[in-house]
Amino acid sequence: MHTTPTRLTAGTLTLRPWNPKDSAGLVELYRDEALRRWTSDAVHDEAGAASWVTVQQRGWEAGDRLAFAVEEAPEETLEETPAETRAPGTATRLVGNVVLKYAARGSGSAEVGYWTAAHARGRGVAPRALRALTDWAFTAFAHEGLTRLELLHQVDNVASCRVAEKAGFPLTGTLPAAPPAFPLDGHAHVRHAPPAA
Repeated sequence: MHTTPTRLTAGTLTLRPWNPKDSAGLVELYRDEALRRWTSDAVHDEAGAASWVTVQQRGWEAGDRLAFAVEEAPEETLEETPAETRAPGTATRLVGNVVLKYAARGSGSAEVGYWTAAHARGRGVAPRALRALTDWAFTAFAHEGLTRLELLHQVDNVASCRVAEKAGFPLTGTLPAAPPAFPLDGHAHVRHAPPAA
């Protein structure tokens, strides 16, 4: 089911679908060892970045993986960031990614994920972007009965626990390891849609 790409805002953050012009900035962001540690994507060069962006665009076309590039206006940015990480044709900078994984449409449940660029960590970018994504998802897919979102991460990723809590996703349980994709136990954080008014 095709989902129309949309733009969201959260203060100085803008969330928008990824596009091919983001490839150079994506390569620069993926030079961060911490980012590579927690993601399974292989983005080593512009060809890999272009492939990754294509997968995100196909997710929008299929309506099952709705990924947003997260940009930040320079007024909020506390340090200089390389020009390669600036969003194409703007003064904003790429600071991360948030995604709604909604493979089982109509099931009432979906998963959210995120990552942040090294230069954006520790400033509340991830929780703000996740809250914007979550609010949008509960509104946009209320007619399909979406009432529950999960955020999953490995137990040793303590920063993701903090982000989840700040974004309104309390810890609800531990998931067993499922090697090779998930070699360690995981944490499940869940947020429910607010009651209808």
